[in-house]
Amino acid sequence: MKNILFMLLTTLGATITFAQKPSLQQQMVGTWKLISVDNIYPDSSRVHPYGDNPSGMLVFDKKGNYAIQILRTTRPQIKSGDKNTCTPEEYLALVQGSNSHFGKYTVDEPNKTITFKIEKAFFPNWEGTEQKRSYIYTGNEIRYVVTHTTQGGKAVIAEVAWKRDLSNDISFQAQ
Repeated sequence: MKNILFMLLTTLGATITFAQKPSLQQQMVGTWKLISVDNIYPDSSRVHPYGDNPSGMLVFDKKGNYAIQILRTTRPQIKSGDKNTCTPEEYLALVQGSNSHFGKYTVDEPNKTITFKIEKAFFPNWEGTEQKRSYIYTGNEIRYVVTHTTQGGKAVIAEVAWKRDLSNDISFQAQ
């Protein structure tokens, strides 16, 4: 009976499709809010390079583009009101209190890695690089490990955590 039904549908030009679960790359599309950034040193000590409650946004779109902004929540105001005339201390606070980059991303589900193909970055040493990061994804949260941080060099790794931000989602949902 199943064979007869299949042949009848095929003869009539019907297409049989099966519902597939969206890929993880499709599931990650949207806006994410920064939860934490922890730098972990060889002695296992942890430092919060952007403070205890950093601010940030990560956006993944359905075409494989991403953008990340990370800021120390409390940064000093520039007394002159002009970032071109900062004091050395103000410049230091600006540089150490922010990180951003954008480019393309791909997800390798079997190996549980996200690869960021960084086009432009606040830290110019990252431009033109590909960074593979192991991740944990729970649906509403992404945690990944950065093995070459902008602060501390190769001896330091960072754990970065993001939570899906439905209140600020700009609806890049995969279609």
